[in-house]
Amino acid sequence: MFFLLSKLLQYGLSPAVWLVGLLLAALLARTPGGRRRWLRAGALLTLIGTNGALANEALRVWELPPVPIAQVVPHDAAVLLTGITVPNRSPHDRVYLGSGADRLTHALWLYRAGKVRRIIVAGGSGSVLGATQTEARDLATLLRLAGVPASAILLEERSRNTRENALFTRQLLAAHPTIHSLVLVTSAFHQRRALGCFRRAGLAVTPFPAGYYTTDRSPTPDYWLVPSADALAQWSRLLHEVAGYLTYRTVGYA
Repeated sequence: MFFLLSKLLQYGLSPAVWLVGLLLAALLARTPGGRRRWLRAGALLTLIGTNGALANEALRVWELPPVPIAQVVPHDAAVLLTGITVPNRSPHDRVYLGSGADRLTHALWLYRAGKVRRIIVAGGSGSVLGATQTEARDLATLLRLAGVPASAILLEERSRNTRENALFTRQLLAAHPTIHSLVLVTSAFHQRRALGCFRRAGLAVTPFPAGYYTTDRSPTPDYWLVPSADALAQWSRLLHEVAGYLTYRTVGYA
């Protein structure tokens, strides 16, 4: 049930959905005054929601800052959280990566730099109806193609959300008592919730944010003034994650 509610929440917290709702309300308004109020609200939401600079600055506050690789001390393993593949794309003879793919490359970078001895890929299927191939197995395939031996890869394939990532990783580690220190690799905007879940599960993890959605700020007019359709997606992503974090804190998951 929690998994299904989280899927529905992402639509309810979408500014694009709000904008459509305001326009529909304006069309259905019975009085000219009511129509104008809905249109003014829609115009204000459009101005704020399509301002790329505002969306970028808000995300910059939320995302955890990057960690230089040189500052990472050697750990036993990196925990790579999934959620970066695109399973519903054909042909199905390869693995497709979406946004946040830096999670994979940064985990690989840590391994190649000698900062971790193993990579734990944590994540089952993100599909509501489930899938035969898990995201963890797909990412493990890419790691092996990049030269990481199968003996250095551990899979956690049951989890469908961040809390389960932590709980099932803890269960996995019970069978590997030599693994003590962990680096947690996930998107920068997702690190707060992931850290809370893993620490609540009793796992001491070092954060290593990756997959940044933000960019460096710019003094140029186009950064601050030119509307951006991508900004709506940025606001939606931020609102969804903040709501998820607060929900997890409220119910005691993080």
